[in-house]
Amino acid sequence: MSSVVEPGIVPVRPTPVAARRSVSMGDVARLAGVSAQTVSRVANGAANVDAATREKVLNAMRELGYRPNSAARSLKRGAFHSIGVIVFALSTYGSSRTLDGLAQAASAAGYSLTLMPVEGSNTPDNVNRAFAALAEQAVDGVIIEIEAHRMDEVEIVIPEWMPVVVIASRERSDRPAIDADQATGARLVMEHLFELGHTRIAHVAGPADAYSAIQRELGWHGALEARGLEPAQMVRGDWTPESGYEIGCRLAARPDELPTAIFAANDQMALGLMRALHEHGVDVPSRVSVAGFDDMPESANFWPPLTTIRQDFTGLGVRSVATLLDEMSRPHPRPGFEVVPVELVVRASTARALF
Repeated sequence: MSSVVEPGIVPVRPTPVAARRSVSMGDVARLAGVSAQTVSRVANGAANVDAATREKVLNAMRELGYRPNSAARSLKRGAFHSIGVIVFALSTYGSSRTLDGLAQAASAAGYSLTLMPVEGSNTPDNVNRAFAALAEQAVDGVIIEIEAHRMDEVEIVIPEWMPVVVIASRERSDRPAIDADQATGARLVMEHLFELGHTRIAHVAGPADAYSAIQRELGWHGALEARGLEPAQMVRGDWTPESGYEIGCRLAARPDELPTAIFAANDQMALGLMRALHEHGVDVPSRVSVAGFDDMPESANFWPPLTTIRQDFTGLGVRSVATLLDEMSRPHPRPGFEVVPVELVVRASTARALF
C-alpha cells in the first residue's frame, strides 16, 4: 500500500541509533590511544601536550567528526552561574582580600566561585593545568588573580572560548585586565615624604616576580629620578613581616647609612621593619619615617600607626566581576586595562625629616 504524504510535509527517514549517537571525548581518547584528560587539554588549547600527541588527538577528532563543545559553552554562557578563580599566593594579604572582594561581588550578582589555587611555582604548565581543570567544572568564565609576570608568556594558552579577566597584571594584551592604581599609590607615598623634607628614601620591595611589587618599585625609583635624587638602598623582601624584620635589622646595624625614610611595598613588611628599628633603638618616626602599602585593618594599630596606601579590594572585586559578566555577553574578548583608585592615609609613622 502506498503512503500518502500531505502537501508541505517532507517525510523523514528514521536515523539509525548508531548514527544518532554523538561522538564523546572518550571515543576520541580510545581512537587516539590517549587519556580523556589529554583530549580535554587539546580541546581547550592547553600548551602542556607535546606536538606528536596533539596531532594524534586532532586526527582522531577529524576522523570521528568530533567538535569541542566550545560553541555549546558559548551559547550557555551565564547558565552555570559559576565563576572560576585561579589564584597564586593565597596566603598574602592582598590576594586574600582580593578574593574576599570577588566573593562578595560574585554573590551579589548571583554567582558562586570555584577556587583553583596554583600549587607550587606559578609556571605556565601549572596555569594551563588550572585552566584545563576549570574547563571541566562548568564555569562561565575565569578571573586570574595573577600577581606575577607570567601572562605575557606564549606558553600560557587561554582557551579561546573562555571569558577571562586578569587581576594584577597588564602584560596580557588580548584580555581585559584590572588592578589597583599601583603607580599612583607609589607616587602619593613619595610626594608625601618629599613634602616632609625627605630626600634619602629607601625602599623595601616585594618579590621580583610580583607585578604589584615591580610597579611600586618603579614608582619609588621614578619619583626620585624626577627630582634628580639618587636612590637610597633598595632591599627585596617576600611580603612577610619576617622579611621586613630581617631587613630592618640589617639596616639598623649600619646607623651611619640609615635613610631618613623607608617606603615598604606592603604593610606586613613595614610591621616587621618597625619592630626591628624599635629593638635597635631607632625611633620611628623622629629618626626614620616608615610608610607602607595596602592599609590592612591592623595598620591603624601599629606602633606608631602606619602611614600607608589604602587599596579598595572590594571595588577591585566588583569591577573584575562586572567586567567578566560583560565578557560573557560578547562573542570576542575586549582587551583593555582598568585601574581602581587608591588613596593615601597619613598616620603617625611619618614625620618631618630632621637629618
